[in-house]
Amino acid sequence: MRTKSDEKRQAILDVAAEVFREAGFERASMSEICTRVGGSKATLYNYFASKEELFFEVMFLSTEAEFEAVHKALDPATEDIAASLRHFGERFLALLYAPEVLSVRRLIIAESGRSHLGRLCFARGPQRSQAVVSEFLAGAMAQGRLRQDDPLVATLHLRGLLEAELLDRFLFQVSDSVSKKEIKAITDRAIRVFMAAYGPLTT
Repeated sequence: MRTKSDEKRQAILDVAAEVFREAGFERASMSEICTRVGGSKATLYNYFASKEELFFEVMFLSTEAEFEAVHKALDPATEDIAASLRHFGERFLALLYAPEVLSVRRLIIAESGRSHLGRLCFARGPQRSQAVVSEFLAGAMAQGRLRQDDPLVATLHLRGLLEAELLDRFLFQVSDSVSKKEIKAITDRAIRVFMAAYGPLTT
């Protein structure tokens, strides 16, 4: 059962999401959010220390279920590492290149030089993802299903391969449309290259 504190926090998040949608991150203000929620600024800041933190929480809530589903695709008990990585890769790219997530990523990049939003999002997004994938790869290496190497470096290489064909389009805003068929083909190519580099050594 929710406490009054939980209800207040959720009310702030609901209003903040509305304000961010209407005004964008830069033009949205804590004052406007406070006015719509009711109460004092001190109360608002007691729940969220900054606009950046509040924005991230709004974004986090909207994508957390998908984030969890993407990383559950990595089955530590699997004997087919390539298949598990393909399953993960397709879900990962589908989330990362969903139109609503693309717009948020661009906003974060634009704001990173002016605030600590980029650092906050990196710690609770990409860095958190890296830890999960690294643990999976380390387990596969320990079982001999991948060759021994630094699992974090392997994780970064995996992500680089998955995004290799899409990253420039994202950065230069050439196209926001990535079909399921394209994601599947891109993932297949990326995992083939990854397994060629990190697959178990044969004698």
